[in-house]
Parts: sequence; C-alpha cells; structure tokens
Amino acid sequence: MVIYQLSIKTMNRILSIIDAILIHGIRRISEPLARLSLFIVFFWFGILKVIGTSPAAGLVTELFNKTFLADWMTAATFLIILGLVEMIIGIFFVLPHFERVAIFIMILHMITTFLPILLLPHVAWQMPWTPTIEGQYIIKNVVLVAMAIGIAAHLRPWRR
Repeated sequence: MVIYQLSIKTMNRILSIIDAILIHGIRRISEPLARLSLFIVFFWFGILKVIGTSPAAGLVTELFNKTFLADWMTAATFLIILGLVEMIIGIFFVLPHFERVAIFIMILHMITTFLPILLLPHVAWQMPWTPTIEGQYIIKNVVLVAMAIGIAAHLRPWRR
C-alpha cells in the first residue's frame, strides 16, 4: 500500500512538473502566435481583395451599395482600399509598438464586417439562428476579436 501511494505521489509530481513546463511554454508562444495568426489572416484576405480574387468581393460590393459610401467612390475602389487596410492591420500586428494602432483599426473594421448580419440578412442567414456560409464567415471574426483582446492584455500601459 505504501509503495502504491508513493508511486501515485511520484506520478502526480511528475505530471505537475510536465504541466507547469507546458503552461510556461504555451504562455511564451501564445502572444507571438496570435500576432502571426492575425497577420496571416488579415494580410492574406486583404491581398486577395487588392488583386481581385477575393471570394468576399460580392458580399463587400453588395454591402457597399447599401451604404452612403456609394456616393463617394466605386465599389471596386472601396474593395482595394479595404484590402489595403486589412493588409496594414496584419502588418501592424507583427510590428512592435504598432499593436495599439492595429487594434484600433481592427475595431473599426470589425464594425463594418458585422454589418451584413443586419443589413444583408438574406446573405447572412438561411433561417433564424442558422447562418449561411457567408454568415459563418462573418461570425468567425469573434475569434479574431478574442485574439486581439489577448494581445491587448499583454500590452504595457503607454507612457510618454
């Protein structure tokens, strides 16, 4: 019985050490991994808009046509500007000291990204609480917001 208890205690200790090592390692890579992931998503999706191959172009154009921006520029121009903004957001997430700017621009971008859920319900919803693939594409942005919040949580307070 004593040997059995010792082996359980030893095993628990070993598992605790492994757990602590894993948690420490994950904490060290979580922020850089989040930054890199946001860079990849924003830059990639942005460049697809700039070069004219984005599968979201139709959705963006339809939303654009429902807004006041249609009086100021063409949908094609807006799509390129949006793509450039997305690329900048991605780049700013990996540049030291630019994450606050990235988060600010991302907040504005996310507000517009969620607009189709309200302004284009025929595109975003199959039926109540059942999003279309486009709706799922929009809703998944909640994960990007959570990653940005995680990055913001690691920032040190700004000092002049």
